Amino acid sequence: MKDLKPAILLFLVFTFICGGIYPAVVTGIAQSLFPRQANGSLLVDRNNRETGSSLIGQPFSAPQYFWPRPSATGGFGYNPAASGGSNSGPTNPAYLQTVADRVQRLRDSGLTGEIPADLVQASASGLDPHLTLESARVQIPRVAKARGMSEDEVVRLVAGQTEGRQFGLLGEPRVNVLELNLRLDASKPE
Repeated sequence: MKDLKPAILLFLVFTFICGGIYPAVVTGIAQSLFPRQANGSLLVDRNNRETGSSLIGQPFSAPQYFWPRPSATGGFGYNPAASGGSNSGPTNPAYLQTVADRVQRLRDSGLTGEIPADLVQASASGLDPHLTLESARVQIPRVAKARGMSEDEVVRLVAGQTEGRQFGLLGEPRVNVLELNLRLDASKPE
């Protein structure tokens, strides 16, 4: 009993510190210094409604929108609770069939030429909100035609939404699909 009392007291003190004070301080700092990021980097549409997060891919399938990378989160769309890759290797027959089906869907939509890998392969998390510039470029004719815009207008929008390499040297230039599609909606009604 003599040893139990200090153990219970320490448990309660550390629970209060680690489960109450520390999270409150970190939340307060985050809300004051980085409020947008602390609240999920949410984006709003032209009607000022929250549409999604710039950190998580969103499903788009209409021809007037840029299509994102496929999601690896199963039949749940871009569900962060189901995040994870398929873990299928490049010789797995089911994986090869999935990629072939995705290529066929893109061909059926009118895409010609070489299809960039990120349009048919999911990212490791299955939630990547970005596309390579090449994947955005191959979709420009379809999006321009569906919106009644010139390809040059859409090219300018893509260029305006292009993010450079992180810290100037990491990764490749990329485009956030949700941000680009929201910009398209704001620039010209469908």
